[in-house]
Amino acid sequence: MMSSSSRRLITIAAGAVVLAVPLAACSGGGGSSSSGKTEITYLTQSDDLNTTQAKALIEAFEKANPDISVKLDTQPGGTEGDNLMKTKLSTGSMDDVFHYNSGSLLQALNPDQTLVDLSKEDWVKDLTDDFKQVVSTDKGLYGAPWGTSFAGAVLYNKPVYEKLGLTVPTTWDEFISNSEKIKSAGGGITPILQSYGDTWTSQLFVLGDFANVTAQNPDWATEYTDNDPKAKYVEEPAYAGFANQAEAFQKGLFNEDFASMTNAQAMDALANGTGAQYPMLSGQIAVIQQNEPDKVNDIGVFALPAASASDTSITMWQPNALYIAKTTEGDKLDAAKKFVAFANSSEGCDVQNKTSPPSGPYVTTACTVPSDAPAMIADIQKYFDDKKTGSALEFLSPIKGPNLENITVAVGSGITQPKDGAQQYDEDVKKQAQQLGLKGW
Repeated sequence: MMSSSSRRLITIAAGAVVLAVPLAACSGGGGSSSSGKTEITYLTQSDDLNTTQAKALIEAFEKANPDISVKLDTQPGGTEGDNLMKTKLSTGSMDDVFHYNSGSLLQALNPDQTLVDLSKEDWVKDLTDDFKQVVSTDKGLYGAPWGTSFAGAVLYNKPVYEKLGLTVPTTWDEFISNSEKIKSAGGGITPILQSYGDTWTSQLFVLGDFANVTAQNPDWATEYTDNDPKAKYVEEPAYAGFANQAEAFQKGLFNEDFASMTNAQAMDALANGTGAQYPMLSGQIAVIQQNEPDKVNDIGVFALPAASASDTSITMWQPNALYIAKTTEGDKLDAAKKFVAFANSSEGCDVQNKTSPPSGPYVTTACTVPSDAPAMIADIQKYFDDKKTGSALEFLSPIKGPNLENITVAVGSGITQPKDGAQQYDEDVKKQAQQLGLKGW
């Protein structure tokens, strides 16, 4: 699993929202202004994307709700922002509505004590089960999605597949068979692109396989967090990610310059058909949108296959969410709930579509991607429709080993055997779990 810094790096690389919430410039939310309006505050990150989105959301909301005004507060993200957020919540001085991570980082905020339970709001029925899981505890649901999900899967060049008569694989053996056919076809097409010049990209064989792990053992993330000896990367089903990466290297299916190729170079090779397949985040389609927009719809996506087709599922990174602090009460609470509901309405979806190009499906049926969205999003949507999705492990467990990208570079380069790499990562996460003070470690 990625470290906190690696997680942010991958998310930024995918064009997704930055994964740390800023601190409010003022605390406790708003009251009633001299104009008689109810005032609330909304907290988001100070980067251009989040600021632009927030301003557009506030403008649209205030137009639809003239009796409510929303003050925007911002602060840079990062670990400092995480710590400041915890301080604000623990001292009862958080903004009324704020934007933050879903998943394990949310759990660190002690949501049962610090946030408003939104489980009975009308928009909840529109959410996917995967998203509900990462914004909930046993006592409530606390977050509404903001932005799209994105997948960790295999991006592939459709014209290459069509030219060689290949079909989308649903098992690992089929994936290897396709890759070997690409290799034997000649023409200098790389079967599987790897780009260790950007070390974070080496993690996808492991991270993108996690929905397959969950399909085989839905309780794996909980067992892993509890230090169950069976829920280790050195054991199946989680070991498959390391083993698969090693097998692809051993069979000579990577580009010769895998050690130095960058992510941008790999995306260019994929777009132009000199590389056929690339285990990557779907959000990286933004690179092709920017550099070679005429090639965007040449790119498709499929889940990293499991050994069995029945287990093959696509691994999803869930969007961040909007939350309401428990200190928000009375008229402000009513206004805050209206603001959150608006963000998950058709009007709020329009704001999201206009201010941030989708990198995957929405996790609410209230939103649909625009007609000019990359065609690959429809490929991901099929997994949603078939209920063959699962969240990345970082949304289900707080344990993040900081050295995974270094380990997977070594495994993917033939320097470290996959079993040794898996053992190294199990030791890596052990140190992290101990630092977190988790029981049983």
